[in-house]
Amino acid sequence: MSVREQIRPTVEGPLAALGLLVEDVAVTPAGRRRLVRVWIDRVLDADGADVTEPTPSLTLDEVADATRVVGDALDASDVMGEQPYTLEVTSPGVDRPLTEPRHFQRNVSRLVTLTPVEGEPVTGRILRAGAEGLTIEVPAVKKQPARELELRYADVARAAVQVEFSRGHERHEHDSAAHDGTDSSE
Repeated sequence: MSVREQIRPTVEGPLAALGLLVEDVAVTPAGRRRLVRVWIDRVLDADGADVTEPTPSLTLDEVADATRVVGDALDASDVMGEQPYTLEVTSPGVDRPLTEPRHFQRNVSRLVTLTPVEGEPVTGRILRAGAEGLTIEVPAVKKQPARELELRYADVARAAVQVEFSRGHERHEHDSAAHDGTDSSE
């Protein structure tokens, strides 16, 4: 069993106690050391149900706590041997592809580009993500009206979150509050 394969079971228990799970592990040589990267995320309480509300991102404090427990677990075990290592604990970034139902569930309300197994890529906002599939809201383009599109995960070849610097509906809410004389900060 490789070091990478041994790390996951070593750190899963301590992370579960914090309400976190291991998304992935990578071990790469870095000179005389090894770089150990552990991607973590929050455990979802969906229990197979559809998720329709956004999941909060991990805080810096949660990542710091996770780094401590992962480091302690690795130091207490002999999985890393005698060779020194550098530990990096992080959450999955927006560049990580969505491959599991929990990835889609975690990204409800985010803008994604989906490439179906058959057909053209489509960009829309995740409205619902369940155990077998998801619903996205596709905005109006040219002569096509806005629509909701339901897809099974088995029909999605690739999916990625799109970076948004400002969300259109948030800007609209702010603009409408300014026009009606109310202060949205109250």
